[in-house]
Amino acid sequence: MEMLKLFDYFRSTACFRVRIALNLKALSYECIPIHLLKNGGEQNSPHYAAINPQTLVPTLQDGEFTLSQSLAIIEYLEEKFPQPPLLPVDLDLKSQIRSFALAIVADTHPLNNLRVLHYLTQEFHITEEQKQVWYHHWINKTFSGLEKMLNAPTHQSKFCFGDTPTLADVCLVPQMYNARRFHCDLSSFSTLMKIDTHCQTYPAFQEAFPTDAAA
Repeated sequence: MEMLKLFDYFRSTACFRVRIALNLKALSYECIPIHLLKNGGEQNSPHYAAINPQTLVPTLQDGEFTLSQSLAIIEYLEEKFPQPPLLPVDLDLKSQIRSFALAIVADTHPLNNLRVLHYLTQEFHITEEQKQVWYHHWINKTFSGLEKMLNAPTHQSKFCFGDTPTLADVCLVPQMYNARRFHCDLSSFSTLMKIDTHCQTYPAFQEAFPTDAAA
């Protein structure tokens, strides 16, 4: 089988999710860096635009097949490489996990990603302090809901939904990383912090973390 290729930016939470999923499934892959800040944004190059017309990361190549959007990529990996599963068989639980993941992927990340923050600063000339307020607002709103979704403080399982990692954890850990990077106060989200800390004891999560060497 031809090795999977991941077009990746080390700090992108979307790429971070895919790296975790690949690691949890013990899949070998070649990481091809696409730096979103250098050279005017390498995602804007004609070469990369031919691979991903949205000029976003991540992009996965599996032989002749190319796929973008982190959640679509993870679902593709789940279908093609079902073990270990990131989604349970039970329909109710599977749907709840997807709902949790989408609260991050669809509701929070689009508001706080790099291109939106750049647009706010470049087009509306907001200050760094205002940018922080914007970022913190959406993190707090989402994380408050996620804490309630997990029935905190009675939540007992090691991960978001049970004692094995699922799509929910794959999405949570990168968003927690980014929240800390933007100096969000996470003290009100004890359940999310507990789960995040536990996830980071697993090599699949540890090895997916961004490194300063890629800056």
